[in-house]
Amino acid sequence: MAILLDENTKVIVQGITGKQGRFHAKSMLDYGTKVVAGVTPGKGGEEVHGVPVFDSVKEAVDATNAEASVIFVPAPFVYSAAMEAIDAGIKLLVIITEGVPVKDSAKIRKKCKETNVQLIGPNCPGLITPGKSKIGIIPGQICMPGNVGIVSRSGTLTYEIIQNLTLNGLGQSTCVGLGGDPVHGIDFTEALEMFENDEQTEHIILVGEIGGTGEQEAAELIKEKITKPVYAFIAGNGSWVKPGKQMGHAGAIVQGESGTAKAKMEILSKAGVVTVRTPQEIPEKIKEKSS
Repeated sequence: MAILLDENTKVIVQGITGKQGRFHAKSMLDYGTKVVAGVTPGKGGEEVHGVPVFDSVKEAVDATNAEASVIFVPAPFVYSAAMEAIDAGIKLLVIITEGVPVKDSAKIRKKCKETNVQLIGPNCPGLITPGKSKIGIIPGQICMPGNVGIVSRSGTLTYEIIQNLTLNGLGQSTCVGLGGDPVHGIDFTEALEMFENDEQTEHIILVGEIGGTGEQEAAELIKEKITKPVYAFIAGNGSWVKPGKQMGHAGAIVQGESGTAKAKMEILSKAGVVTVRTPQEIPEKIKEKSS
């Protein structure tokens, strides 16, 4: 299954009876997402917003043939919830929860790679295919169907860029929030390849941050394989960002010069990416390329 979800993707909400799960399940349903089941151990037989609740993911999958699951359970229970979803045959797993122990995230990612499960997160806003479906917490009302794909390490910046595009009449194909933790599921390179192979996507926006090497790896891939125009914004340009300083996310820590926003922008620029210093510049750059 490709990451690009559509209106037919059947979704399970793990932790649907909790405050966050209940709230965001309604938001997904209101957007048109096929939320077919919820899972909370001990709450089987109940309903939330008309969605049946099961005691286990296996029961939910057996009853609905769901292929995707989104996790809204507290951090200490994410590992067991994720393993349960993978063992039940889920093929797209989205973990919204923040504060998941790194060792748990590493084990989840390893298991997903071994079983060909697409993992997004932890500590991410999820993904949305505007006008069709969303899994996670991206606000649907700011999105508009179109041909711009977005892959981002930052949730709030993703929302800002989506809204800027929409206000400028530029719709989105799919928007993916990778998550800001040091260990997470799919990375920039995997998302870029998916957008490259997606017929609807004509432009790709990459939103990076200080720290890590994801953007540098993306630059290599862009040089070799990506034929569509790519635009990039790297958060953390300020002079106040110093090596060793954490910025917002656990993964956003500069280690030496290579992790700075300036260095990343230079590498991406050399790979042919259109780099910008503010998110507001992106719509005009896309319009320039399109004209």
